[in-house]
Amino acid sequence: MGVTILQPYPLPEGKSGAHIIDQLSKRLLALGATHAGQFLVDCETFISTPQPHNGAPGRAVHVLHNSEYPASTFSIIDNGTGKQVAIVADNIFDLLMLKMTNTFTSKKQTKIESRGARFEYGDFVIKLGSVTMMDHFKGILIEIEYKSCVILAYCWEMIREMLQGFLGIAVNKDFPSYFAPQTIMTAMGQQQLHAKHNDIFEPMDTVKQYLEQFTNYRKHVTLMGGMGSAPGGQQVGPNVHMSPAVGGLHRP
Repeated sequence: MGVTILQPYPLPEGKSGAHIIDQLSKRLLALGATHAGQFLVDCETFISTPQPHNGAPGRAVHVLHNSEYPASTFSIIDNGTGKQVAIVADNIFDLLMLKMTNTFTSKKQTKIESRGARFEYGDFVIKLGSVTMMDHFKGILIEIEYKSCVILAYCWEMIREMLQGFLGIAVNKDFPSYFAPQTIMTAMGQQQLHAKHNDIFEPMDTVKQYLEQFTNYRKHVTLMGGMGSAPGGQQVGPNVHMSPAVGGLHRP
């Protein structure tokens, strides 16, 4: 696989998600892309039970599936303090979680997924995802993969140009937030700034980006104080908007 980027798409006021996805699909086909089936990425979160009584954050296990890897289950274990451990297992991991009900409980009300059409255009694979949680529409999430590149720093401009070409808007020149420089601890116990955009891209990087975006949608629902979808399938997930100052696509 190549470098993959996730881009939330801003829903114009008064437009439904189905209408926008139909428009984007027609635009891709007009550019010469071919329809190449469907895709699905889902996420279910399990929380530790019982929860700590001393105010300490509880542990969570995020279990994700990606239709590109039907034989694998991706799991990200979060200790509640920002530290995560990523695991790739076979599908028996799902059965294991079902047998651990005394330790982890599923937060079924926050089960979330992105599904939709998959397109191929030259070396690009583009997926137009409709994000839903408990069958309520939350927004549009676009996945774009550049199969000929495995390091984002070498091909971000190419991906950005492709996004601008079919979205019809200017995309921010900065690397997406997932690839922002991170502070890591070296083997010598020293802190060091790590440029993630120079790393070789792996399937787990796609999964982590989905978890990041799904978490944003879940947080928005919590802030809104409800689970309902907007009228006519309008977006109620995290907004993405074009900045009038730079004409780019930003998350607030």
